[in-house]
Amino acid sequence: MSGHTDNTILIAAPLDLTWDLTNDLESWPQLFSEYATVEILERQGPRTTFRLTMHPDDEGRVWSWVSERETDRAAGTVRARRVETGPFERMDILWEYQEVDQGTSMRWVQDFAMKPTAPVDDAGMTEHINRNSKIQMALIRDKVEQHARESAR
Repeated sequence: MSGHTDNTILIAAPLDLTWDLTNDLESWPQLFSEYATVEILERQGPRTTFRLTMHPDDEGRVWSWVSERETDRAAGTVRARRVETGPFERMDILWEYQEVDQGTSMRWVQDFAMKPTAPVDDAGMTEHINRNSKIQMALIRDKVEQHARESAR
């Protein structure tokens, strides 16, 4: 079995601004509420390998992993995968950006499978990711829209 999530949000900001802010990995601790640090390990053209470390969870555990992202600005997509998978057998993420009349549509599609030893199964992680994606996407929307308003002044 495997998990799949698909979440989209409308951001009332230009596509270029949305792209730039959400693909500035070093600023992710300010953009996302769940990330404590981002450490860039390697950059090769559009591909970046980096370590993400989360804030401690309710039980005091700190989760950290290495991911790889490859941006394709012309296509408006970013493909990411976990290199250090932790509790996941695999984790693949597609970010899609599309210019729309009201601003930018940002979509996250996540396909994954949990290891049998993980603290949660595929269904549980699907529920968690769907719930958390909505929270994180709303935070990102609000911050990007605020930046757009401030830039327009």
